[in-house]
Amino acid sequence: MEISSLSFFPEDYSSNFCSLSQDPDPNSMSINNTTNKRPGVEIFCNELGTDLLSELLGFNSQIEAQKATKNEQSVNYTHRDSISESRNKRASQEMDEGENYLNFIQNQDAFMGSNSGQSSYAKRTRSDSYDVMTKSDESTGGAGGSSQRRLWVKTRSKAWWEQVSSPDFPEEEFKKAFRMSRATFDMICEELESAVTKKDTMLRLAIPVRQRVAVCIWRLATGEALREVSKRFGLGISTCHKLVLEGCSAIKSVLMPKFLQWPDENRMEEIKREFEFVSGIPNVGGAMYTTHVPIIGPKVNVAAYFNKRHTERNQKTSYSITVQGVVDPRGVFTDICIGWPGSMTDDQVLEQSALSQRASRAVLNDVWVVGSSGYPLMDWVLVPYTHQNLTWTQHALNEKIEEVQRVAKDSFMRLKARWSCLQKRTEMKLQDLPVVLGACCVLHNICEIRNEDLSPELRFNLFDDEIIPENNLRSINAMHARDQIAHKLLHHNLAGMNVL
Repeated sequence: MEISSLSFFPEDYSSNFCSLSQDPDPNSMSINNTTNKRPGVEIFCNELGTDLLSELLGFNSQIEAQKATKNEQSVNYTHRDSISESRNKRASQEMDEGENYLNFIQNQDAFMGSNSGQSSYAKRTRSDSYDVMTKSDESTGGAGGSSQRRLWVKTRSKAWWEQVSSPDFPEEEFKKAFRMSRATFDMICEELESAVTKKDTMLRLAIPVRQRVAVCIWRLATGEALREVSKRFGLGISTCHKLVLEGCSAIKSVLMPKFLQWPDENRMEEIKREFEFVSGIPNVGGAMYTTHVPIIGPKVNVAAYFNKRHTERNQKTSYSITVQGVVDPRGVFTDICIGWPGSMTDDQVLEQSALSQRASRAVLNDVWVVGSSGYPLMDWVLVPYTHQNLTWTQHALNEKIEEVQRVAKDSFMRLKARWSCLQKRTEMKLQDLPVVLGACCVLHNICEIRNEDLSPELRFNLFDDEIIPENNLRSINAMHARDQIAHKLLHHNLAGMNVL
């Protein structure tokens, strides 16, 4: 608002200022007519007018300077008020968010009831999180002061993991939780340390290697939901999911080359001798089996993963992917093929596997891979007789093949029993499952090599539907070779007492 400078003066001063500041008018009857006045009056008036004018002009400039100073102070006050108002508004908003969060948590706890075993703990951890959230920002000094935003971190309890990782924790309980002894677990942590170690950042400390590996193995062993993993280890759900995938990738890249490889010539000769000692069948280099792992129906190409046989048997719509594996006499995997849709039969999966490609390169010469009736008879695949009215010779061979096949089936049973995530539909994406299933097979091999016993309460009857392929005879030479093996077993007293 502008204020006129003339309002500060009395009325007589303003009239004198106007008359003295205007140019003289020769036609007017004014003070310029000095014929009847004394000479000193005009001089006196001129001197008075000049002094008064200069004084009034000086006062007017002083008023203008004061006005400019007031305007500058008003701008500064407005700027400071706006900064203060924004800070107060931000603090008030954070307080409102914190109060709303606490009100929501209190209402949720009231709805769930005060008798819940985790109610008091949940209130305490949420209160701690609220204290971190409502702390004011730290500001630095100076005219252009800036603020540093604090990181909001939810406080979670790690009591269970701290108890399990303690040296005083019972060995049996540790093995029950992770399906392996503490020594085997420590060995895996040492092997994976270089692959899973992360550095600390300015925002938070890195998760230790043992805890990272434990999250992955416990999730595979129990098959529990990610929210349960989060409760046990005191980590976020998304963090647990990330640790599981990172752990499985590290197991595949670091441990698979050491613990899951096709045997070399020396090892293959040992495997042949061990299988022949058990079954009497010469040149057996492995036992083959295919199992199905249930999944949630994918959004793309869902018909390919539909498992008709499981659906009819269980009276429930089932989707699955296949896992084909070859094992040695100890039940250790020497070859795996993972990820083909559940609608494919065993022989179709075999045709697409790397094992079939290895056979086409003549790597499996003079080696039998024993399979069930779901596979065709080939130059390198030995399967039982499937027609009716079997002779004693044929029946004897079928029993010996069944003994070899039982080695593979029992190995797959222990695989699914140790890693319960393979028995239920998982929350993981379809594209992540091959890496996870491969990690389970590698961990299975480690446990088998280190003679980790499986608890009897975890064992179950493994059942997978077998469909005899339409063309179950792919080689005439293989048919003659099978007949010769059957004749040898019967007439050299290697068929056992069941035939008699």
